[in-house]
Amino acid sequence: MESSMVLSATGEPVLIQDDPQVDVDLHFQEGTLVLAQDRTEYTPYHARVEFAAPMGDPWTAQKVCFSAKGPDGDNMGIAVDLLNDACDGPRPGVPTAIWKVVALAATSAGDVGITYTPPAS
Repeated sequence: MESSMVLSATGEPVLIQDDPQVDVDLHFQEGTLVLAQDRTEYTPYHARVEFAAPMGDPWTAQKVCFSAKGPDGDNMGIAVDLLNDACDGPRPGVPTAIWKVVALAATSAGDVGITYTPPAS
């Protein structure tokens, strides 16, 4: 037996982000990004960017966690804190390529109502 339902709807739904933190996952094409740490190169294949808006403040990117392959092919994690020690601005010395990863994640995060402006270089 099939049943049918008569459905009607009105209004315009607006997303509300109740949680002051959102994580956005990105997958990379192999070899498009290389991270170097202590003269060792790692090839990331995934990143999780953490955005937060505590106490109604504007959204900010606070951390990027990369999953990468090392030169020996082993998987490892690399975390990059994006906020300075006072948590009131960007951490100095974060490479431009990492800010590009954040910008890509922010584009995806726009789907849940996040508006984000990258820090001035």
